[in-house]
Amino acid sequence: MARPAGMIGFHSSAHATPVTDDPRLTAAEFPTNKLLYLTQLADGCGVDSRAWFAGLALNRAQIADPALRVSYRQASLFVHRALAALAAAGVHDAGLRIGREGTVGGFGLLGLAMMTSRTFGEAMQSGIRYHKICGCLLDLAFEPVDEHAVAMVALPLFDDASLLPFFCEELFASSTLIARELVGPELRPLRVELAYPRPDHADEYTQLFGCELRFAAPHCRLLIGTEWLARPLPGYNPLTAQQALALCAQQRTPDGGEPHQEIVAAVERLLRSQLRQQPTLNEVARTLNLSERSLRRRLTESGRVFREIHDRVRAERALQLLQGGDLSVAEIGGEVGFSDPREFRRAFKRWTGMAPQEARRAAA
Repeated sequence: MARPAGMIGFHSSAHATPVTDDPRLTAAEFPTNKLLYLTQLADGCGVDSRAWFAGLALNRAQIADPALRVSYRQASLFVHRALAALAAAGVHDAGLRIGREGTVGGFGLLGLAMMTSRTFGEAMQSGIRYHKICGCLLDLAFEPVDEHAVAMVALPLFDDASLLPFFCEELFASSTLIARELVGPELRPLRVELAYPRPDHADEYTQLFGCELRFAAPHCRLLIGTEWLARPLPGYNPLTAQQALALCAQQRTPDGGEPHQEIVAAVERLLRSQLRQQPTLNEVARTLNLSERSLRRRLTESGRVFREIHDRVRAERALQLLQGGDLSVAEIGGEVGFSDPREFRRAFKRWTGMAPQEARRAAA
């Protein structure tokens, strides 16, 4: 497949530095999921990850914040450092290790949208469409191969060959595990094609995917049989799926728009820090040194409405706490600003289309 327009080169050193001023490199649009997973893997392997943060204006506590967004430059340098340190400790399959931990519940709102889709094909397309809100550092596409197969295609954002194995391992492993969670353990890809040489741990690929593997291929693709696309999903709920997708759309960078909308990000950060207090538009505006009218206008110019932002932030946090399983529904309601559990249940049903306990069971 042809390289996407605008793709650029990197130097080949271990700490690759882009050789262009492409603004996409410094656009803060990626959640920090992959950075967090790498530090957790390092903890489990006894590897010190503190040096990975040097010069990135990040720290360990920050990358656990779902509101944080980083640039590709920050993320790629972090991943380079992580992979080098893990390899020195004898860990060469970091992508597969992280990918094998993937669950649909771990995808948050996108996972909820996928679980409640009508068919596996619709779930797959939603996952591909909104992949960036889960921290994916590749571009994804969905394409027919022939009458028997379709493919999820992974396209590098930048031409950095040393990171491609990790990115593809994590993506294809987690996608396969999630697909099996949705439709059953019998699902096997038809073939996995990878545009890099066969690694020493290729036997792990065989055990995980259970299908033909092609290394040094022209593309990075995971092929599945078309017969899976129409497979109905047991959690189908059209209202919940529609509402979850609408929330996903608010998280995604608008096509052709600015990748980082400063005023929206500022409002989201403030709301997340004060969920218990339920701040009003006027209170948020004063904190940001704006008039209420100015804040409303700037949000409108960004294509957003304050209530929608507030609802999404509360829904995300509530869903995260429900998936954690440690707090009661009433306690979770209090965490997101509701003193009356009944009001929280009604609001959560309005946001997601299902009751809190249903969402907890679906994520279990």
